Order: sequence, then structure tokens, then C-alpha cells
Amino acid sequence: MINIHEVVETNQMIEKENLDVRTITLGISLLDCIDADLEMLKKKIYDKITMVAKDLVHTGKEIEKKYAIPIVNKRISVTPIALIGAAACKEPADFVQIAETLDAAAKTVGVNFLGGYSALVSKGMTTADEMLIRSIPQALAKTDRVCSSVNLGSTKTGINMDAVRLLGQIVKETAEATKENDSLGCAKLVVFCNAPDDNPFMAGAFHGVTEADAIINVGVSGPGVVKTALESVRGESFEVLCETIKKTAFKVTRVGQLVAKEASKMLGVPFGIIDLSLAPTPAVGDSVADILKEIGLEHPGAPGTTAALALLNDQVKKGGVMASSYVGGLSGAFIPVSEDQGMIEAVEAGALTLEKLEAMTCVCSVGLDMIAVPGDTKATTISGIIADEMALGMVNQKTTAVRIIPAVGKKLGDKVEFGGLLGYAPIMPVNPFGCDAFVERKGRIPAPIHSFKN
Repeated sequence: MINIHEVVETNQMIEKENLDVRTITLGISLLDCIDADLEMLKKKIYDKITMVAKDLVHTGKEIEKKYAIPIVNKRISVTPIALIGAAACKEPADFVQIAETLDAAAKTVGVNFLGGYSALVSKGMTTADEMLIRSIPQALAKTDRVCSSVNLGSTKTGINMDAVRLLGQIVKETAEATKENDSLGCAKLVVFCNAPDDNPFMAGAFHGVTEADAIINVGVSGPGVVKTALESVRGESFEVLCETIKKTAFKVTRVGQLVAKEASKMLGVPFGIIDLSLAPTPAVGDSVADILKEIGLEHPGAPGTTAALALLNDQVKKGGVMASSYVGGLSGAFIPVSEDQGMIEAVEAGALTLEKLEAMTCVCSVGLDMIAVPGDTKATTISGIIADEMALGMVNQKTTAVRIIPAVGKKLGDKVEFGGLLGYAPIMPVNPFGCDAFVERKGRIPAPIHSFKN
């Protein structure tokens, strides 16, 4: 039973420490929508999404009202569209039409974002995969709520370097296609190694082909709660520090579990997973960087940062798995630059560089996230950055990702402004030395030796 002390404690977390349920994400399978006729396919997609998700936003609001727990986003993820559109699409422009259909459906049901404009190409690309990837710049320029992702590698298959090379070009084209909005399209495009099938967080959410017809996944977030808890144990030992993080993560995850079960019951859709990631926002007091500072760093990026982040990530997961039997998705600490005020300050102070961020991604969730770089950064350089991050994921058997924004017309000293949860970011310097000859090699990087576990 929950006692009155726990109720008061949870209210305090919500009112003063920025605890929220970051998203309820309804995963919807579109496999039964596949059709060789493009117009019929679009109709089936629109009809299924608007039917299955018609009560999602209303349900989220009812749960908010009932429990006084903020639910920031209501989202949808769908089966990777490269699979769904393969029979009907003859050119990239056909896939763009599907993106516009997804956007229309998202607006009809009132969700914030829809993910799944995706391709899974860790070992090779089908014709449909390549067409979808080439359509991404226009698809993201012509839609408001659609998010795109591409899985380029895995521990089992290695890294598809042909796709890595192509994505460097696509990121640049997406930046150009959305340059009127500080290259906002790139903020809705993420590339993965070892992408999970059940991730509720954008821009990387898609509904895996092994999932049920519909599923509810919930992402919780409480950097402010963790930071406040750590304030009470300043100067204590690492053992006390770890126990405090674990207990706090347990409490935060229980809130997510409550919301997930309630949403599942109200919608008549099975509960999938809780993603217990510490996902920051630009709001003051809702920062992973502030947690690292509370652990003892002057700024993220200082010596000791990677060790502190490794500790944080591990304890969050240990606390979360005790609170729910179905922890999944990404689960851990996010370190996006534009979405975390403390990270922004660390970049502006010169404490945090692209190279240090890359090192930090070895021990946390996701990877190089919401990084703004000069608009004249070469496509091959972006491909090289992507390849490095994919290698970290492949070798370490973890999910890694890149969401990078080569902001057109911007240079060092400038900022990009996105607003809302996406925040703003200072332009970060990129290593000026080239990797063209490396990126232009064809084929794939083989899977590491420890991938052979059969």
C-alpha cells in the first residue's frame, strides 16, 4: 500500500522538482495496411492510425487530471515505413506522400509527434530502404510532427558504411531543406546502432515488427528529482550516493508504472515497457548536467565526467528494474546539448567538447544528441562522426545514436533556436581534419568477435 508520506513526497517531486511522465507512446503496427496501390496504402494507414489512436490524447489528459501527474507528450510510433511502403513506392516522392499522410493522421488525433518514418539497414539496403532514406529531407521539410530514424549498425551485423556515407549527405540535405527554421528537420532525424524496438522517445521511436498490433510504452523523466535527492547527501561516500540514486529512480519509475497500467486499461491496449531515462528539458532545475555537478564536477566535461555519468546511468537502471518488471527502450541518462541548460552552459564555458561528449556516450543512453555544428561542415565529416558513434554501440553492445544539426548559415559563436522541448544550442567546433577516403570506401565494417554467441 502507498502511505500518506509517499503521496506527499510524490506531490513534492511534481510541484517543485520537475518530475513528469515525458511521454505516453502508442505503438501501432501498420503491417496489415500494406498494399501495392499507393492511394489505397495511404488510406489504410490514415484510417488505422486515426481509429486506434482516437482516444490517446483524451486518455492522457484524464490520467493527468486523476493523478495530478504531468504527461508532457502523447505520441505514436509505427512500423518502419520502409517496410510498409516497399510494395507501393516507386520513387522517393512516393514515400514523401506517406509522410504527409502520417502527419495528417497525427494532427487529426492531436499527438505531439509520430515516429517510424524509418529504415533498418544495419547489414544492407533494399531498394525501398534507399528510397525512403533519400526521401527524408523532403519528408521532414513538408511535415510538422513526423520523426525519422535509420538503424545503420548492430553488434550482430556490423556497420553498414554505405548507409553511413549516404546519411552524411542526407543530414546535410535535411539541414538545407529546413534552413528557414535553423535546420529544424535535423532535430527530427536520428541514426542508430542497436536501435531498440520499443523506444517511446523521439526522434527514434518506431514500432518493432516483433511487437503486438498495438502497445503502450511510457517514458518517465526526473533529473530534477535526482538532483534534489543528491543535495541531501553532499560529501557522503559513493555507497550513499549510489543508494540515493537507486531509491530515487525506483520512486520515479513507480510513477511511470502507474500511468502505464492506467493508460493500458483505459485504452484496452497491452502495456509494453517503461523507459526510465533521465531526459532533461531546457527548464531550469531539469538538467542531467546539474546532477553531474551535484556529484562533484565543476562542469560536465571536467575530468571525472565519464566516471560520474557511468555511475549515474548504472544506478538509475538498478533502481528502475526493481520498480517494474518491464523496463525497456533506452533507459538511462540522456545528454542532449540543446535540451539541457546545464549542458549548454558547459559548452559555452569551454568545458564540453564534441570529443568529450563522444567519450561520455560510451556509458550513457543514446549518444551525440542535439549537437549543432557549423553549416559548412562536410557531409563526409558528418559520416565520420556517425561511424565513430556506431562503432561505440557495436563494440560495447549498447544503443548509440547521432542527432546532429549542421545549421545552414551558422558558424562558431552563433546559436540555433528551436523552442519548446528542443531548446537552443551553441554551435560547437568540429575537428577540421578530413576522413573522406575512409568514408568513401564501400561495404560494411564486420561485426566484432564477441558478436558470435550462438
